Amino acid sequence: MKIFCLEDFKVEFEKLSSKKSYKDLEREIIDYFFDKPIAELESGVRLNNSDDTPYIKKRISGRGGYRCYFLLVMKNDCLYLMFVHPKTGTSGSSNITDESKTYLYKKVFKSIQSQDFYELSLDESKKKIIFSKSVQVTA
Repeated sequence: MKIFCLEDFKVEFEKLSSKKSYKDLEREIIDYFFDKPIAELESGVRLNNSDDTPYIKKRISGRGGYRCYFLLVMKNDCLYLMFVHPKTGTSGSSNITDESKTYLYKKVFKSIQSQDFYELSLDESKKKIIFSKSVQVTA
């Protein structure tokens, strides 16, 4: 499965990862999303009614951890990370607004159409995420 992300996710990820209280974020993202079959990633709250492209809100790292918003594109075996936020701490919030969820949902489809996203991979140690500006992927 290929993993991609929107600019919104990358910016928030980098901002949070630079803070000591959220140093586990990168490991949590790697552990949850990488090297998993797409069917394993369907759990979570579905924010749309699509079986082909479910929009999912998922809590990772337990109750006080993080919430990720992502889109699965089943036919292409792709996952698009849209946004992440902590549930606790100085940058924590219990949820994002319905308007933000709608904005992200529209933005992910525009980004797929315009090929404006990042592809995620792991470094050799499998402990660091590498963000590469994506090139010509069809979704």
